[in-house]
Amino acid sequence: MKTLVVEDDFTSRLLLQKILGVYGECDAAVDGMDAVATFLAAQRTKEPYQLICLDIMMPEVNGKDTLRAIRDLENASGRLPEARAKIVMTTSLADPRTVESCFHDLCDGYLVKPIERAELLACLRQLKLI
Repeated sequence: MKTLVVEDDFTSRLLLQKILGVYGECDAAVDGMDAVATFLAAQRTKEPYQLICLDIMMPEVNGKDTLRAIRDLENASGRLPEARAKIVMTTSLADPRTVESCFHDLCDGYLVKPIERAELLACLRQLKLI
């Protein structure tokens, strides 16, 4: 499984990379602009990401805008919904309005920080990634 962790907090980024690294290549981006550029580079090399863990509260471009940008790029490239990256929002925002908004923007999962290993792996099993 090829994964992109998008997280501006070093500790959270390192934790996710450590957990997910045992399942395959795990790259990191520190903000939304970096995430979109990294996503595009993977698309160009025909090695797309199967999983993107995406924080919401980041500088420059926030996670919700990044989510929309990635989904727009997938649509523009003609990628079928079943072939899209699974995007799991990883955030400290747990209010129902934010959660609903992210699913409306086509995320596949939503985990509230602090991320527990068991909870993350359960989400990945539900998404049939592991």
